[in-house]
Formats: sequence, structure tokens, C-alpha cells
Amino acid sequence: MAKRDAPLRWDRKMHQRLARGEAAALGELYDRFASLVHGQAHRVLGDDRAADRVTRDVFAHVWEHPDAYDPRQGPLRTWLATLTHRLAVQRLRATETAALARGGPGTTEELESKVRQASVAARADYIVQSMPAPLRAALELAYFQRRDYRQTAADLGVTEDEARRRLRLGLQLLSTARHAGAPETPGAPPGYGGAA
Repeated sequence: MAKRDAPLRWDRKMHQRLARGEAAALGELYDRFASLVHGQAHRVLGDDRAADRVTRDVFAHVWEHPDAYDPRQGPLRTWLATLTHRLAVQRLRATETAALARGGPGTTEELESKVRQASVAARADYIVQSMPAPLRAALELAYFQRRDYRQTAADLGVTEDEARRRLRLGLQLLSTARHAGAPETPGAPPGYGGAA
């Protein structure tokens, strides 16, 4: 059995390929994670063009600074999500601050509230996308189709106890999205830790 802190093989090899400057590695990384990066950026910014720019910025950063990621600190997926979050929040703050400076509506407190809400929503999306499929399926049935645990159990073909367990675990994971004081994610760019 591999050590718990050993980096995932794919992540380690991808890191090595990027460090060697393999353009094909960047293409492979983009193909695998572009939808995650764009979706998370869009969740923070609420704008496709701005999310496109953040997506380009994230992959440009990875290409220009491949050693910024350390496979021993955590999965590449988490690091990319963290980088995306940081860059999207920076763009949101810059855009909203510029609007306030031009005399636009709102206050700096409202701006910070908007950033916090966008951060929580983006983190919740990432948690749902990252959770195991059985937990995600149970939550989707309960939330989108308004199923209780008995109906969820029947729909999934599991026992009622198993349906309750999946719903409880999924909700526990989601509850972490609101923790503003969460510790920094290992291997993550500074400032994420689940909060803006």
C-alpha cells in the first residue's frame, strides 16, 4: 500500500512534464481541467468572458511557473481550483473596486459581502464536483428532485440506512464551504483556505 502522503502518480508525472516544458502536457492538463477551472471562475465572476480570461491566466501561470505546484502537498486538481479561486476573486475585487471608484452603486462592505458569497458558492461547487459519485447522486436526488431518504434509497437501490449515511456525509462535506476560517490548503497559493 502506498504512503498516504505520496503524491498521485499522474500528478507527479504531469508536474515533471510541465517542468520540462512539454507543450503536450499543458494541452493534456487543459483538456482534463479546463471545465473545472472555467466553471469555478464563472461561479465567482458570473461572466463568461471574465471566466475565459481567468481560465487563460490559470493555465498561463501553470506553464510559466510549473514549480509553483508541489505534488507532495496535495492533488493537482485542488491546486488548480485554489489558483482559479484566487485569480477569480482578485479579478472580482478589481472590477468591483473600479466600479466603486467611478461612483458606481454600493459600498466596500457590500463588495466584500459579494466576494464572500461568491467564494462560498465556488467552494461548494468544487466540493460537490469532487465528492464521490454515490454521495453526489444522493444529494442531487434530495436537493433537485426533493426526495427524502426513503425515496433516495429506492431510487439508488440501497438501504435506507445507506441513503441516510450518504446524505449525512454529503451535507457534512458541503457544510465546510461556509467555514471562512478554514486553514490554508496544502500546496495552495496563499489566500484560499476556503475563504476569500
